[in-house]
Amino acid sequence: MKNNIRVERAILRITQQQLAEMIGVSRQTINAIESEKYVPSTVLALKIAKVCNKQVNDIFFLEDTD
Repeated sequence: MKNNIRVERAILRITQQQLAEMIGVSRQTINAIESEKYVPSTVLALKIAKVCNKQVNDIFFLEDTD
């Protein structure tokens, strides 16, 4: 699964640390999600989408191999 969290953070001008604090996870978790090393839970994906004021599928994208 791909995502554009990094782009959304840039638009909002927030750091990984700030996003992490807003949704109650570690900066390392945000980094792992952005690097596509970790697939977030549904709850976490919804929290990220809410912070970005977007729908979940505006931020997370399935790949053909998913």
